[in-house]
Amino acid sequence: CMKNLEPQPFHRMILITQQTGTLILGGHRYLCSTGDILLLFDHETYTFDGEEHFQYMYIDFKGPRSDELFRRFGIHKSNRQFSGFDGLIPFWIESLSRASKENIDLVAESVLLFTFAKFTSESAKFNSCINEIIEITEQDFFNPELSISFIAEQLGYNAKYLSHIFKQKTGLGYTEYLQNFRIKYAISLFENGIDSIKNVALLSGFTDPLYFSTVFKNKIGIPPKQYIKNLSENPTK
Repeated sequence: CMKNLEPQPFHRMILITQQTGTLILGGHRYLCSTGDILLLFDHETYTFDGEEHFQYMYIDFKGPRSDELFRRFGIHKSNRQFSGFDGLIPFWIESLSRASKENIDLVAESVLLFTFAKFTSESAKFNSCINEIIEITEQDFFNPELSISFIAEQLGYNAKYLSHIFKQKTGLGYTEYLQNFRIKYAISLFENGIDSIKNVALLSGFTDPLYFSTVFKNKIGIPPKQYIKNLSENPTK
């Protein structure tokens, strides 16, 4: 089933089991891939746009206990997507495929609760991974080779996965985050008296001063040359 066009009076937990797709919900698009879990709330209407072999499984549930679980794990409409649950896919497939009409409610409940029980450990792992990315960025931002692929190789993760969870957590793509960090550092150098655009560019991790100037202007609104001029005209600012 690729679409759910009619609002339903229950919540839905979706586990992506194969390939990459996009959940379209209320004007928002959520890129999701294998091992992602998404939570939908009652009466929400959604559509999936997926690759040719895109597949997912889901469990519907409702009741006051569901609200308690949402509160416990901080699940709400702006925090409904979670990554890194690839290890649950065989468990879901085996459990739900063996369920019968007589016990499907019990099987679904056990799978649902077991999955929620994994949220705490996965969330800690998720946050630890984000912290490692930020730490490496702060220590190695001046390295022109630094990228999410570079970090993924150091940490032993898939680059696409790291990029996905980083944007999910921070709201920024890694490249944009890195550029913001480098430009902030460049500004600190200018404010401390270094007025060579080439040197500041190199010290901030840019190999091309012209590209640095373009990024600087896009972020700050004026080119670095004008920024330096403003500083010299307003030394106490």
